[in-house]
Amino acid sequence: MGFSTDAVHAGQIPDAVTGAVITPIYQTSTYAQEELGKHKGYEYGRTHNLTRQALEKNIAVLEKGKYGIAFASGLAATQALLSLVKAGDHIIASNNVYGGTYRLFELIMKDYGLDFSWVDTSDLSNIEKAIRENTKLVFLETPTNPMLNLTNLKGAAEICKKNNLNSIVDNTFMSPYFQNPLTLGCDIVLHSTTKYINGHSDVIGGIVVTNDEKIHERIRYIQNAIGAVPSPFDCWLVLRSTKTLAVRMEKHNQNATELARFLSESGLAEKVYYPGLKSHPHHELAKKQMRGFGGMISADFGSVEKAKKLLKNVKVFTLAESLGGVESLISHPASMTHASVPKEDREKMGLTDSLIRFSVGIEDVEDLIADIENALG
Repeated sequence: MGFSTDAVHAGQIPDAVTGAVITPIYQTSTYAQEELGKHKGYEYGRTHNLTRQALEKNIAVLEKGKYGIAFASGLAATQALLSLVKAGDHIIASNNVYGGTYRLFELIMKDYGLDFSWVDTSDLSNIEKAIRENTKLVFLETPTNPMLNLTNLKGAAEICKKNNLNSIVDNTFMSPYFQNPLTLGCDIVLHSTTKYINGHSDVIGGIVVTNDEKIHERIRYIQNAIGAVPSPFDCWLVLRSTKTLAVRMEKHNQNATELARFLSESGLAEKVYYPGLKSHPHHELAKKQMRGFGGMISADFGSVEKAKKLLKNVKVFTLAESLGGVESLISHPASMTHASVPKEDREKMGLTDSLIRFSVGIEDVEDLIADIENALG
């Protein structure tokens, strides 16, 4: 089936009792058993929930995967993936990832005996150079947050397979609509479903998708054992949202492309980072690896004062953390999403105090452009 058809129908069947077209919210903590040892396949809400099961199947299909495992947040999903390693193991990670991922890895999991190497994975040779005897995982984010650097996923997957490493890709920025890492040879896809997959700024959630049965069994076990599962209502909200994912992503992409072009050509920003611009160093890779360029833009305005002026005076954009909603958001990564990353490390990546990140929504793009002009004018 095509993406939009799968988005509407995958994992969902009419309710057996009433015939309801929409998957019900099975808001229950436990299930009645017919007799000792005999039940209908559902025992306890943390372990089994039909609404969650429908969501997991739906997103797995959209990611061209066999198995989906849903979590209460993107970070809970990331934490669960670390169950694939043990104390003493080494993980290679993209050096510009979501700040929460950096905080989890560097400031928490290192205390449990894990070792991390932060490298620029846009250059595949850096991955090969960083491999050690105890390396087990390669954690990739592409495009990165917030510098929008790209990693060649097919090439990275080949390196991982050659060295018997599991590859994980945080695909949050692209969503399954624009990028499918599993089809490029990667082992695991990770999403914060809080972002584009849900798209309405009203849910916190995460999901892991894989084609590997052993990985699925391990992560499914961790899901139940740790218990960081999303509520049935949250699953229902996200399942509602995937139905419109295709049309939303097209509009995000259209608006971001036009806004990035405006920022680049107007001279209001000194540097504009967007894979859809020909000036982006990974523009050609973006055209090959992705089916669109997404709704995220970062721009350096040259001075903290100018950045603050923009953040203070916008009216249509909302100054807030997070991204991927239908409404346009604007944020200051250095003090918000990436405050846990040391200043020296931020600046090496180009993440300066004058950098602004835009999550471009689905409003009329003329209003978004005018909002920026007015805020700086």
